[in-house]
Amino acid sequence: MVYDLLQYGKSILFVGRPGVGKTTVMREIARVLSDEFHKRVVIVDTSNEIGGDGNIPHSAIGDARRMQVPEPSMQHRVMIEAVENHMPEVIIVDEIGTDAEARACRSIAERGIMLIGTAHGQRLENIMKNPTLCDLIGGIEPVTLGDAEARARNCQKSILERKAPPTFDFLIEMRERHYWVTHQIDKSVDILLRGRNPLVEVRKRNQKLKVVIEKSKTYDKL
Repeated sequence: MVYDLLQYGKSILFVGRPGVGKTTVMREIARVLSDEFHKRVVIVDTSNEIGGDGNIPHSAIGDARRMQVPEPSMQHRVMIEAVENHMPEVIIVDEIGTDAEARACRSIAERGIMLIGTAHGQRLENIMKNPTLCDLIGGIEPVTLGDAEARARNCQKSILERKAPPTFDFLIEMRERHYWVTHQIDKSVDILLRGRNPLVEVRKRNQKLKVVIEKSKTYDKL
């Protein structure tokens, strides 16, 4: 469903309700990036759901390396350890949910490493309203415009703006197992903060399980 996006080497965040297949996607992406793209992939496998809990990682992750996490609270430390000790080109992490993990993601992204991650939430707006996860998409801060700038933008003087580049480049809303909505995060967040609806891609499988990509769909009509 996102094979073409993987070729860009950009970071991707997947969101969706439980049971929609996020962990399964992480496992398959690990295999594709390690086996087909020949990347050095490290999975920070906190719950052992991606690579299994045995001494030998599950074959479904291909040649990706797995790092198990002793306790969920240590996930952010293992993420940084993976960067410092294993020279990965890609880090895969499931269920990002704390401030420490969000900071670790930003640190990893600033070092030029591709991130593939998941977070709880069904839509981009959920992430924007979550104080912790909002940092993954650049964060939001209040800004006071000058009179001339406010007139030029035709808006109030006090507005909300994205305060930094996003940690992830793309966000995928997994609405259903075979129905995904794709955002280019910086553009979508900026447009949503202006009170408009961005254009997105809809990725789905038809009855023959062939991937169909519908570009430039208006977000509010989905």
